[in-house]
Amino acid sequence: MNWQSDLNVIETVFVPSLERWYEYHKRDLPWRHTRNPYYIWLSEVILQQTRVAQGKPYYERFIAAYPTINDLAHADERELLRLWQGLGYYSRARNLHQTARHITEQLNGKFPETYHELLKMKGIGVYTAAAIASFAFGERVSVVDGNVYRVLARVFGIDEDITTTSAKKTFAALAARLIQQASDPATYNQAIMEFGAIQCTPVAPDCLLCPVQQQCVAYLTGQQNRLPIKAKKAPVRNRYFQYLIFKNGDKIAMRERTDRDIWQNLYDFYLLETDEPKPMLRDLLLPDSVNELVQQGVLSTMPTGAMQLLSHQRIQAMFYVIDLPDKLAGHLPTGLKWYSQAMIGDLPKPVLIANYLEKSFG
Repeated sequence: MNWQSDLNVIETVFVPSLERWYEYHKRDLPWRHTRNPYYIWLSEVILQQTRVAQGKPYYERFIAAYPTINDLAHADERELLRLWQGLGYYSRARNLHQTARHITEQLNGKFPETYHELLKMKGIGVYTAAAIASFAFGERVSVVDGNVYRVLARVFGIDEDITTTSAKKTFAALAARLIQQASDPATYNQAIMEFGAIQCTPVAPDCLLCPVQQQCVAYLTGQQNRLPIKAKKAPVRNRYFQYLIFKNGDKIAMRERTDRDIWQNLYDFYLLETDEPKPMLRDLLLPDSVNELVQQGVLSTMPTGAMQLLSHQRIQAMFYVIDLPDKLAGHLPTGLKWYSQAMIGDLPKPVLIANYLEKSFG
């Protein structure tokens, strides 16, 4: 087959085939039962970098806690981040909050209704704007996410690196042509993303029962495992966190992370970051004032370790619990404050910290 000359034929078969497939195979998900742009926006942001099974309960909790965009706009940021705890990429939650405030205060609560107006909102990029515009308002604009890249690359045999600007233009142009043939843009966008999520999967795609099997270039040429082409990810960076957990009775000293780093505005303990693992407390080069607290305190438990893998970082942490006598309770390092167990439960925390607290003090 001359693939280039037959691409038009593939295009005409592709769209109706996916729409029919979607009618019978779509999952029953709560955000598919609404045209409310706020709910759709919330679901799309939660599902970025998050599997549906993990994201669904978060979506339901957010809708219960903040049923309207006005409720979200007036939410307490600490409570918002605590509710987001476990999803990671906390800038998503902060952008949600800021954009909800903007829509409520500057746009009189009226959600932008077009793709181009949505793009003006903080934290709403090309994909999310297209999803909201098509799902909520029926605008004929195509969504292109990881699932769509994979489906289009395989079916149409596109061997360009999807991380490059030129490839993104190629895929965007193809997606824009395809959606013109759709009977309903919202249904088609849902269909192609769903098809990539459960049929044309990254590993072991179900080619045997694929409705476009005989049009799929990757299937007909045995390139399912090769396509899409994507440059290798940057190597994961190792970081070594040494946490000193100062205790006094039932209180624990914690601090809010305010630097522009991972976990901004979340709470953890006194932290010393080192260039390599430091399994022994005596190996840490601490400031004199902190070292004095350690010397006068009591190492109450054996040091324990934990690890959390982020998108491009591997956090390897050691935890040292130091019991301080009452006379030193007022001499905490700058930024630390005492919190009771009940108060700590209400603080937004990284998963690494939340899991450690649950295991050690829960």
